Order: sequence, then structure tokens, then C-alpha cells
Amino acid sequence: MKISDIPATPLAALRRGGVIPAHPLALTEARALDERHQRALSRYYLDAGSIGLAVGVHTTQFEVRDHGLLEPVLRLAAEEAARHETVPFMVAGAVGRTDQALAEAELARDLGYHAVLLGLAALRDADEDTLIAHCRRVAEAMPVIGFYLQTAVGGQRLSYGFWRRFAEIENVVAIKMAPFNRYRTLDVVRAVIEAGAEDRITLYTGNDDHIVADLLTPFSFKREGVPVTVRIRGGLLGHWSVWTRRAVELLDEIRDAPEGRSAQDWLALDARTTDANGVLFDAANDFQGCIACLHEVLRRQGLMRGTWCLDPGETMGPGQMAELERLLRDYPELTDDAFVAQNLERWLA
Repeated sequence: MKISDIPATPLAALRRGGVIPAHPLALTEARALDERHQRALSRYYLDAGSIGLAVGVHTTQFEVRDHGLLEPVLRLAAEEAARHETVPFMVAGAVGRTDQALAEAELARDLGYHAVLLGLAALRDADEDTLIAHCRRVAEAMPVIGFYLQTAVGGQRLSYGFWRRFAEIENVVAIKMAPFNRYRTLDVVRAVIEAGAEDRITLYTGNDDHIVADLLTPFSFKREGVPVTVRIRGGLLGHWSVWTRRAVELLDEIRDAPEGRSAQDWLALDARTTDANGVLFDAANDFQGCIACLHEVLRRQGLMRGTWCLDPGETMGPGQMAELERLLRDYPELTDDAFVAQNLERWLA
């Protein structure tokens, strides 16, 4: 499958930019798949205005593979996407060494997904030539979204040289930048520009600590002496798996009417959003409770029955619940509780 095989509507949506939530995993108290709430989550994200879904990624819990749940969760999301009035851009996570990543890409392709978000953590000790060969092999089966994952949660340092070579792979359709590091984010942007790939590779932020500023910033680098400017067009974010309607409204405002706020107002919103992310992702405890806290927000809204994770030890971190209460008290404008309440019964039907 090549980029040219992606239907025009979802590809155009990806290029224009939008919200792609990283899809959580709804479980019962027995830690079995809760199909009803899993479908409700997909319906929520799509009705909220997301242009697509990312499934089988970190927020879905990588352990889905060990529990035989990867195919079921990919299939449920694909079924809900097929029923929706839009044609969402569907992203599946692909991880592991080459044989595993290739098998997961082929599964996603067969289920109707459009691209795979390619995680490289399993090749953490590989040299650059090996990494590029791995990426090229997976890209032979499926359009690829590159993924720069922060080192704090298992990613590795990837050089400018790696990204320059990666950008030359013809079946790379986008890159999610999530190093949580401004220098490394700039490495990716510059590499895409200097490879002349800015029209083929759409940039998405995964920098949950810098969401608003990433989306507002024009990035300009010279290629053969001529300035080339690109923008980060959207976000593929675990942060946006909650309060998704507000995320859609935020991105629409940034894209369509950025002059509606002063620079100071935008910077203040960036700071509030980063503070909120610090709570949701449990930055105080080195991201220990990030998935469980997202579940807690969704549980309060009725979109999940509990905060259970596949790993019973994966729970909210010390002090995180009190911080969540502060977040809800201080930043009610970041939430979309009313939107969820108006639609929840229909999503759960």
C-alpha cells in the first residue's frame, strides 16, 4: 500500500491538519475488553471533530499485544470509523523488531487503516543503518508515520542525520514529533525541509508539554539559500484522548483565527495547557500515572467504567488525584463535560 492508495478525503484531512487522539483501552474490572465503552470512545472522538484515530499506541497500552487484544481493538475502531459520516484517517501503532512491526503493519492494512505509527523502542541499541533499513522494510507494506518518542518513556536519541535519511523514504506520510525537547524537534523539521519532503510529510506534534506553541509556530529553514517555512498541522496526542472537543476547537482557532487572541494570551494558554498536561501525564512521578489519569477523566465523564489497566500495578501516581482536582477546579475551560453529557447515552447505545 502506497500513499497514493490512501483515499483522497482522509489524506486531505491529514494534510490540512487536525486532531488525532491516541485511543485508550476500555476494560472491565476483570481486565477484559469492554467492547461497549471501547466503541463509545471511538464515537466520542469522531463526533468531537477528530480527523482520525490512533489505535494500538502507547495510550492503548502496548500490553494489548501480550493479551491478544491488538486485532480486536484495531477492528472495533475500524468498524466505528466505517460507520461514521466522515472518512477518518486511521493510524495503527506498529512496534517491535522488523518481523513484528511488519506483521502489525500488514494487519492494519488488512483492517483498512491508512498508515502505521512506527515505534522504534525495540531497536533502541541499533545503529542508524539498521534503523533506516527497518523503516524502509515496514514502509514497503504500508505508509509510515515517523515517531520521535521522548527518552523518559523508552525512546532513543535520533540524530538529525537519521531524520534526514528517514525523510527520503517515499512512503513516509507524516512524522509525529514527541521528544519533549525543542532542539530535537527542530532537528526533525529541518531534516524534512532539507530533504525537500515538506509537501509529502505532514508534521504533527506529540510534544504534550508544548502543544499550543508547536501549533502556532512557523518553522523556517533555508534550502539552497532559499527560506522554506512549514507548520505543524495538528496533533497525534495522548493528551487529546480527553476533552477532545476542546482540542478540536483550539486547533480550529489556531488555524482559522489566530489573530483573535494576542500573543500574550496564546502564551498564557500554552502555559495552562502544559500545566494541565503535567497533571494528566503525571510528570511529577516520571509519567507513572499517565494512562490511569486519562482513564480517570474518562471514567468521570461516563466514557469508561473504571481506570483499570492491563498491568494491575499501573495506577495513578502519588498526589496525582489531588492535582487532577486542582486542574478541574482551575481550568474548567479546558474540559468538554457538557458535550459528553449531551451525547453519552447515544454513544453507549
